[in-house]
Amino acid sequence: MHVDLPQKLYYSIGEVSKAFNVNASLIRFWEKEFEYLNPKKNVKGTRRYSSMDIEKLQVIHHLVKEKGYTLEGAKDQLKVLNKNFEIIKKLEKIKANLINIKKEL
Repeated sequence: MHVDLPQKLYYSIGEVSKAFNVNASLIRFWEKEFEYLNPKKNVKGTRRYSSMDIEKLQVIHHLVKEKGYTLEGAKDQLKVLNKNFEIIKKLEKIKANLINIKKEL
């Protein structure tokens, strides 16, 4: 799903809910259910979503709304995605080290 938001540092929950075409209450619910979704809050408790939060919401929205996963199924898929991401990061580090060794030869 492509989210049409202007380029900003932070977005309000109203902007985010409108972009995803869901109620703000659903986004607050997802925050409670998915611990890795944790937007910043100011002193008053107003949520501010960063671009990273938007990316996380896109994944959750895709799994739950588009793919039809249950919340538990989506959480399981996120665990798999996180493991894959960690493996990719390690492989990229190894690749960078190998490139450096090749340059020194």
